[in-house]
Amino acid sequence: MSIPSGEMISPREPLIDRFGRQINYIRFSVTDRCDFRCVYCMSERMNFLPRARVLTLEELATLGRAFVDLGARRIRITGGEPLVRRNVLCLFRELGRLREHGLDELTLTTNGSQLESMAADLREAGVARLNISLDSLHPERFRRMTRTGDLATVLRGIHAARAVGFQRIKLNAVILKHRNHDEVVDLTRFAIDHGLDISFIEEMPLGEIGEHDRAEAYYPSDAIRADLKQVFTLTPTTERTGGPSRYYRIPETDSRIGFISPHSHNFCDTCNRVRVSAEGRLLLCLGQEHSVDLRYVLRAHPGDHQRLKQAIIAAMGIKPRHHDFQIGGQTTILRYMNHTGG
Repeated sequence: MSIPSGEMISPREPLIDRFGRQINYIRFSVTDRCDFRCVYCMSERMNFLPRARVLTLEELATLGRAFVDLGARRIRITGGEPLVRRNVLCLFRELGRLREHGLDELTLTTNGSQLESMAADLREAGVARLNISLDSLHPERFRRMTRTGDLATVLRGIHAARAVGFQRIKLNAVILKHRNHDEVVDLTRFAIDHGLDISFIEEMPLGEIGEHDRAEAYYPSDAIRADLKQVFTLTPTTERTGGPSRYYRIPETDSRIGFISPHSHNFCDTCNRVRVSAEGRLLLCLGQEHSVDLRYVLRAHPGDHQRLKQAIIAAMGIKPRHHDFQIGGQTTILRYMNHTGG
C-alpha cells in the first residue's frame, strides 16, 4: 500500500471553523469491530458494518495526506479496536511518513488486547503515544465491564509497550457509579507505579445500549477528584496533549492525572478536533450529527485530491459550537462509540 502520488500543498491559512477554532487534530476510526463489548460502548450483540461500507486502508491514507495538507498536526487512530483490522500496520507506516510533510504526531487509542505482539512494530512505524483503555484492575470486574476482555492480556500489552520504548502512555478509564468508581485511587496508584498518565472519563451517551442505565451509572469528574484528593495532592497544570483532558500533577511523581468531562465541564470552546468514522463520515462534533460523506468524495472522484480538500474545508462551515450531551434525557445520538471512534 502506498499513498497516491501528488504534490504536498501547504495551506496559506490553517483549517478554521466558523467560530474561529483552528482544527489541527484528526481522529480516524479504522474499524467499527472490536474484540471487547464494553458496556458503555456497544450492545452485547452488535451488527458490524459490511466491508464495502468501511474505508479501505488506501482511502484512509489518502485522507491522512489531505488533512496534513490542510494543516493537521496530530492524527489519532481509533476504532472499534484498531489493531484487529487486517494489515493495519501498513496504514500506520504510511501515516508515519507524513511526519516528513508537517505531521507532528501519530497516536493510537487501543484496548491493549493486541499490544503484546504489535507494540514494537507500532513504535517502528512512527506511533509516538498510546492511549490504552483500562477500567478495572480486578479480573472478574474487568470481564464484566468488557464482557469479553482478559485483564492479564491487557496488562501484558502495557508492559510490552513500555519495554519497546514508548515514552508516553496514557490510561483511559471510563468511571461508572457502582461498577468501578471505587477503583479511582487504585487505578491512579497503578499509573504512578508504572510511570503512566491516566485520564478519567465521564461516560458519553452514544448509541442505545439497552440494559445499561447511563443516568444511574453517571459519576462526575468532580466526584472523582474529591475521591482522589482524600489520598493525593492534585496540583493543576496547564499541560495539554492535544485532546480535551484537563490535567493535574501529583508531586514527586511523573504521572499526569487527566479529566475528560463532557457533561460537568464542557470543553467545546477550545475544540480543535474532527473525526472520520469507519465508513468515511467526517464528524464535526462527537455529540452532534453534523457530518460530510468523505467516502462518497473518495469513490466518486478517485485521485481528485483538490476536490477532497475542498470538501473538508467546506465542512468547517457546519461544525457546531458545542455538543448537547444529556444524562438522563433521551439519547439523540444513535451511532455507537465504536462506529464513531474514541
